[in-house]
Amino acid sequence: MPRTRQELERIERQILAPYAQFSGDSRGRRYEEPPPQWRTHYQRDRDRVIHSRAFRRLEYKTQVFLNGTGDHLRTRLTHTIEVAAVSRNIASALKLNEDLAESIALAHDLGHSPFGHKGETVLNRLMRKHGGFEHNRQSLRIVEELEQKYPDFPGLNLTWEVREGLVKHYTAYDHPGRRQGFDAKNSSLEAQIANLADEITYYSHDLDDGLESGLLSESNLRRDVRLWTQAARLVKKGHGDLPDECRRYFIIRTIIDLQIHDVVETSEQLVTTSGVGSADEVRLFPKALVQHSPERRALNLELRDYLYENLYFNSVVFEPNQRALKMLEQLFNYYLAHPKEIGAGARRRASKTGLYRAVCDYLAGMTDRYVGLEYKRIFGKT
Repeated sequence: MPRTRQELERIERQILAPYAQFSGDSRGRRYEEPPPQWRTHYQRDRDRVIHSRAFRRLEYKTQVFLNGTGDHLRTRLTHTIEVAAVSRNIASALKLNEDLAESIALAHDLGHSPFGHKGETVLNRLMRKHGGFEHNRQSLRIVEELEQKYPDFPGLNLTWEVREGLVKHYTAYDHPGRRQGFDAKNSSLEAQIANLADEITYYSHDLDDGLESGLLSESNLRRDVRLWTQAARLVKKGHGDLPDECRRYFIIRTIIDLQIHDVVETSEQLVTTSGVGSADEVRLFPKALVQHSPERRALNLELRDYLYENLYFNSVVFEPNQRALKMLEQLFNYYLAHPKEIGAGARRRASKTGLYRAVCDYLAGMTDRYVGLEYKRIFGKT
């Protein structure tokens, strides 16, 4: 006999910690529908995200380097997959719901604009008098409204817990606004894991891309970044002299491993001392319980500052991004003046949301590549 959803829910209650978010305790979906037969609610959410158009578009959206810069450099999609893997790893170690953590991680960047965080900044400025733009809220708009795949409801109709994770996704880059219906001080531990997994993955793999591009060097990292020096010593001690590519891979792998171990050990201690006994008690707790230790947080901030100075604002990265952002702004103004040029779905929404929001939705959904094609079509140049 196939294993049913009810059996999967029973297994969760046997193996997960009492403060985990159990799929059988979900607050449900906005639109009622029959429950899955052989999947939990969060497994269904994961599958819906993966099969969405917005998820596929992440392949052609910037992580740090503009899409198409190099075949081995990360895109928003590869970053998302890596965040999901780290989220499952941490959730498993802490006896939390891996499927929920993974679903939140897979959906956390669905609303990202073209050209990364700089593109988000441009759209927010252009939308300043019309509600602004924030990719966390845009991710929520996508899963609640913009995806049009199902006959009985708009969006993906994800569970409340996954949508909570998107609303409250908070990292050094992401500062979500308040959203009605998600008023608790904190989110589930699974959502907190997705937050930290995002930062772990972001900075560690940006190091990798910076080295791959030649904009960062191991010698400077050994001199200026203690986290790199610490990991490099461990790799040297354990494996001796390695070829360049293998050595860099193992150092970055070690950096990620050190951070995961720190998060698991620190968070386990915080959860234990907090006395929380359920997922809802976690939400009411006054501070996040999934955290780095103070020592590890200091090392991570040092790495972040180094990346800002030497990678994100490097002219090789910064100047092409600035040119791309000008294209984004010109297209925004063109579509406002020529609303018939935006997609049919955006035109239909304009009467409900206003033209500015419809244009913003249309641009935010574009890939880097499509922005270039549209710009060339309209203005005859790139």
